[in-house]
Amino acid sequence: MRAFLIAMAAPLIALALTGCATVQKLDAAGDVHALLISIRDDDHATFDALVDRKALRLEIEDRLVAEARRDGRVPTGLAVVLAPALSKLAGDTLVQPDVFRSVAAYYGYRRDMQIPGPIGISTLLRPMPDGRVCAVSKKGGPCLLVFAHAPDGRWKLSGFEGDIGMLRIKR
Repeated sequence: MRAFLIAMAAPLIALALTGCATVQKLDAAGDVHALLISIRDDDHATFDALVDRKALRLEIEDRLVAEARRDGRVPTGLAVVLAPALSKLAGDTLVQPDVFRSVAAYYGYRRDMQIPGPIGISTLLRPMPDGRVCAVSKKGGPCLLVFAHAPDGRWKLSGFEGDIGMLRIKR
């Protein structure tokens, strides 16, 4: 009888865990959708409310140090010293709606296209082991935008894993 109960419980537990991931994705999808709309529409207030600038700045800092180590042209110690100031400058300059517009366009958020809603967005969100979710442009595609559940209950952009070249400053 015990073996039967264990055999019956395993699929139910797996189904419940899958359901949690789906609920998490649906919960995040509304904020991801709102962020992408704010980028498309150049809505700074909504954009700022849905971005964790500190997390993005720290990620940029880590990427700058890692790139310096890989490149070898800048000594690692110097990169570690310069990275915080450069990441703050980059964070202040790059974390703007108009800079992320090419990323939004990559996901199909252009003014000339029909915008998918939160349910459509939820199908392109992938739960991450640490509780965050990442947005992909197609099933199985790479993560570009990473969102974390913030204490205020919203899902905020906390990471960018795409090519930094996608972030373009308008001239």
